Amino acid sequence: MMNNPPAVAVHAHGLTVRRGTGRTPRTVLDSLDFDVPRGRITGLLGPSGCGKSTLMRAVVATQAHVTGTLDVLGRPAGHPELRSRIGYVTQAPSVYDDLTVRQNLDYFAAVLDPGRAAADRRRAAVDRAITDVDLTSRAGALAGNLSGGQRSRVSLAVALLGTPELLVLDEPTVGLDPVLRRDLWNLFHDIAATRGATILVSSHVMDEAERCHDLLLMREGRILAQDTPDALRTRTDTTTVEEGFLRLVDEAGAAARETQETQAR
Repeated sequence: MMNNPPAVAVHAHGLTVRRGTGRTPRTVLDSLDFDVPRGRITGLLGPSGCGKSTLMRAVVATQAHVTGTLDVLGRPAGHPELRSRIGYVTQAPSVYDDLTVRQNLDYFAAVLDPGRAAADRRRAAVDRAITDVDLTSRAGALAGNLSGGQRSRVSLAVALLGTPELLVLDEPTVGLDPVLRRDLWNLFHDIAATRGATILVSSHVMDEAERCHDLLLMREGRILAQDTPDALRTRTDTTTVEEGFLRLVDEAGAAARETQETQAR
């Protein structure tokens, strides 16, 4: 595999994360190999606890004990040049409750683009981000008084401030109503199509896989498959991504049992 071709936003080879000390540390990510193509939406899907959040923290360089190769936008993960090129949204909204929506965004915009000369640029970025997440009517509301879905949208707006090349979104639609989920997915597709941004988005809801261009399916710290939704359905001879995922799980379980039986002979 070519290392960091122009069409690849994230390249991983042998990506491993272990936790714990002593002779038996727990392997959270087990020697993962994958590529995330640029300018597309890649869904990272799998059950809770399979390692999705750990993988995303590795990509944005907030995860400890990472080994293997992990390159992001042509640089090693964590390189200083990547700070302004990546937007990251965690599962828990990262906003200040005692500030309004606009004050939150003003603060983070000043961190990203400091100095008096950048004031007009920051103001335009804040206005655009508020419009993107459809919070114009709530711009003056305290973040602490917003609903959970609105607070999630403020976090997304913060991630959009710097027009990032890569957006890493950890289960951004959890707990949102169907209409808001639909609107956010429409926004993700618009960002990818009109701004050329790459989006890596995690979910444990399999129907959201159908909204992605590409899929990384995970289970127990391993990649089960990397495919488009259509290719996965064809490969597994199923009608939905969820059915395809379950078939891959069954096949992986059968293979593991066969290996154990062979080793026990």
